[in-house]
Amino acid sequence: MAECALEGKATTAPDEISRAANLRHAGFWIRFAATIIDFVILALPLAVFVSFLSVAMGPWMAFLKLHPGETREEILAQFGPKFLSLSLGFFALISWLYFAALESSSLRGTLGKRVLGLYVGDLGGNRIGFWQASRRFFSGRLLMQVPYVGIYYFVVDCACAGLTPGKRAIHDMLAGCQVLRDAEDSARRR
Repeated sequence: MAECALEGKATTAPDEISRAANLRHAGFWIRFAATIIDFVILALPLAVFVSFLSVAMGPWMAFLKLHPGETREEILAQFGPKFLSLSLGFFALISWLYFAALESSSLRGTLGKRVLGLYVGDLGGNRIGFWQASRRFFSGRLLMQVPYVGIYYFVVDCACAGLTPGKRAIHDMLAGCQVLRDAEDSARRR
């Protein structure tokens, strides 16, 4: 138990709660694999949206002219800032809804997490609400989209998920969450 300096009350650290509840934390590599699955799933609606948007706005021919090694400025000139902004905005919106809705649902995790036997819980392992899942998304996945800052955040976030005792990334800490292994899945892997 630790004492909270602001309130003068004894509090329990997140790792102590997890140990007391016999919760198994998910490590970096299995979380990374779940993320890959989730982004493959999210790529499908993004591809459909971009296809329809390119036909509606006119830059569909630019896709045929793309080639490796083009600079960011060349791509921006071909598609235009409005097209790229709408595409990025759509991706941010569907990502937020996908992660927040599924992590706060009875599934308690995204499809990638569930396939690998993982779920998101609060510090006691209980189901989280939609706004807590949203806070987790906005303090993590959305922050990674910020140019230049995002890559540094991503590296530190991954290091935290792999190296901290509770295997909690920064966005987990900020939202009061943790990614855990199912009890049935943990028993199968022994």
